[in-house]
Amino acid sequence: MAGEEKTLVEILEENNQIDLAKYINYVSAPQAGAIATFSGTTRDTFEGKTVVELRYEAYVPMAIRCIKSICASARSSWDLHSIAAVHRLGTVPVGETSVFIAVSATHRADALDACKFLIDELKASVPIWKKEVYSNGEVWKENSEFMERRFELGKNGGGCCNGRKTETKTHSRKGCCATKVKVNDERAGVLDISPR
Repeated sequence: MAGEEKTLVEILEENNQIDLAKYINYVSAPQAGAIATFSGTTRDTFEGKTVVELRYEAYVPMAIRCIKSICASARSSWDLHSIAAVHRLGTVPVGETSVFIAVSATHRADALDACKFLIDELKASVPIWKKEVYSNGEVWKENSEFMERRFELGKNGGGCCNGRKTETKTHSRKGCCATKVKVNDERAGVLDISPR
């Protein structure tokens, strides 16, 4: 299957809607008995406030690298055929899709589990920032998955290896954006990806 692996990662610029059929077609294959998808859409309310739209910003090169790394991690855990992941930037009105994931596999369990992993990891670690625009104001939002990941990193000594020092003092490890990062033992790999 290694020769047939396909992965498509895209970040769409402002005013480009996500063509769901494009990504489903990309992962479709005769040997794939299952296609699992996730579509994240802008809802009209949040905690009693009327949402007008969401606005997304990203550091695109790092976001693409992080998503590709997450896809590679999914492949190492599940038997997958194809993966497509796309995130939209700019303004996303109520009812429109901002993020879409499609995963194909021979068996549904692999496709479903990998799809959930991909969206959870994307929300927890990829440098894409969201502003919620309400009828009476706006606010930058951090995903709950991102906050949980940040809390876990802090609780475990601030980063990788649960705060343990290594003999070499510098080592490679999957960091908080699921990419390989060089880590110093003093800083313990804390990567600040909050918006400026």
